[in-house]
Amino acid sequence: MSTTLTGLTSAEIAELLAVKPFQGRQIFKWLYQKKVFDFEAMTDLSKPLRSTLKTAYAGHTLELVEMQVCARTGTKKALLRLHDGESVESVLIRDHDRVTLCVSSQVGCALKCDFCATGLAGFTRNLDCAEIIEQVLFLLAGEPMGDRTPNIVFMGMGEPFRNYDTVMKTIHLMMDKEGLGIGARKITVSTAGDIPGIQKFAHEEHQVRLSVSLHAANNTLRSRLVPLNRKYPLEDLRDAILYYQETCGRQITFEWTVLQDVNDSVQDAKELLQFMQHIQASVNLIPWNPVQGLPYAPARMDRCQAFSDTLARAGVACTIRREKGQDIDAACGQLRRTHAV
Repeated sequence: MSTTLTGLTSAEIAELLAVKPFQGRQIFKWLYQKKVFDFEAMTDLSKPLRSTLKTAYAGHTLELVEMQVCARTGTKKALLRLHDGESVESVLIRDHDRVTLCVSSQVGCALKCDFCATGLAGFTRNLDCAEIIEQVLFLLAGEPMGDRTPNIVFMGMGEPFRNYDTVMKTIHLMMDKEGLGIGARKITVSTAGDIPGIQKFAHEEHQVRLSVSLHAANNTLRSRLVPLNRKYPLEDLRDAILYYQETCGRQITFEWTVLQDVNDSVQDAKELLQFMQHIQASVNLIPWNPVQGLPYAPARMDRCQAFSDTLARAGVACTIRREKGQDIDAACGQLRRTHAV
């Protein structure tokens, strides 16, 4: 396997190649701003340097296996093969002029949330920085973004806080003004409730957003839906969230996948309100996206609305997400590294 230059800062590229800092920046801009992986196309580099790069390095480490596009919404799902034959999926979602990229941080997931497709195949390994950032580069290639930058959500395959240092380095690369230049507030890290990760994240300098996948506000139900709750029960999770907000002062978002007759009642909403006391947060309600082999159904819209209204009356901002990409298995909770049939 050739060494790839993606996943490196411009200074790291210059050091690796033993070239001047400005040359490291040139290569960095080709990779991140222009999303060009062909060294011969990097025309402002000297011919000897381009020849060295072509001989000893790879422009990228991922291989695009398949790109599916939802005709109705324009949602795109990329199946990407890694150097060891493993694969991951990532998604581009359009909402008018707004573009959001949902990226993966692991091959599979060890948390095995009961309603999620990703955990069905188990956990293989963490992704490295190049493998994460290239998901963004592949999805953005050819997109008419102009001066706009996308939103990035670490809500794909895996638990980001179980790959903490790599995810943080990737975020810093995304923010680099000489590269993608994505603002911190346009990046969200979603956790299923990894308390050490939340506590560590509280001390990050940049204002990257935090989302907590909650799904239930009593321990019995949450331990069934999110097995991580058995290790980090709601009382401890709540303390960690309060610590996070006391430390950095930032609001969070609770993600709540709404399952018919499981966690979609007004009583469930009241339990959530009880849990949220003194926590500054908004709520995203996500009607469950069907996964073959799992014994759930999406909550009816009237139940979702009643849940949302209960929160609204208590002054909690709540959004009912309209999923895009269900028909290509690209919606929340559906990523599982499969080919289209």
